[in-house]
Amino acid sequence: MSAVSLHAHPSSDFEAKVAESAALLQRAAAEFAPITQASSLGAEDMVVTDLLSRCRVRSAIFVLDTGKLHAETLELLSRAQAHYGVEIDVFRPREEDAGAFVAQHGEDAMYRSLELRKSCCHIRKMEPLERALAGQRGWITGLRREQSGARAEVEFIEEQAGRVKLNPLARWTWGDVWHYIATHDVPYNRLHDQFFPSIGCAPCTRAVTLGEDFRSGRWWWEQDGAKECGLHVEGGHAPATIVPIRALA
Repeated sequence: MSAVSLHAHPSSDFEAKVAESAALLQRAAAEFAPITQASSLGAEDMVVTDLLSRCRVRSAIFVLDTGKLHAETLELLSRAQAHYGVEIDVFRPREEDAGAFVAQHGEDAMYRSLELRKSCCHIRKMEPLERALAGQRGWITGLRREQSGARAEVEFIEEQAGRVKLNPLARWTWGDVWHYIATHDVPYNRLHDQFFPSIGCAPCTRAVTLGEDFRSGRWWWEQDGAKECGLHVEGGHAPATIVPIRALA
């Protein structure tokens, strides 16, 4: 079963949400330029990219290629650029930093401790994000309040480190996202059809089963706490208990 057929169930006020999101993006272009979209190439971010295109909003778009992305994610990057006729900027970790980390701690360091996992996220995501946002007055995300407890209070417009952060899908449901994708034939990551609702780095993402939390497939060996890499939660992560990877085999 495809993600579209499984999830495309809009809210009763779906059209109002689309209009609300479009208006926010148009306002952002008028008031906060230059702006850029931070895209993970997940379902929400593909909706935002489609809205930017349909509303003819002038915004750059960037992706953080951590060096650990799924092949399906990299394939979508090429497909999205062709579909929308835009160049998506790609920011990668500094080779010397990523290489030194792996040389010292190994490829599976993220499984061994929260500290090492956060260090890996910093090298592969946080530092490249700083470069991606340099010179930008605002950035656009696909955050939704429904995604997790850590995101339940996300606002449409926030200020973070002296920069405006825009979350046009804040009120959207998962069903709204997929109804929009189905309605507008938005390209999406094929991993969504394999029960990956939230997609990050390949070593840190798995499929979920019926009844599991939306972000339970991210860093699944960490029990409790916010399932975040630090991109959208100030101060990093809530404390989490680490379960040795061997116990999950």
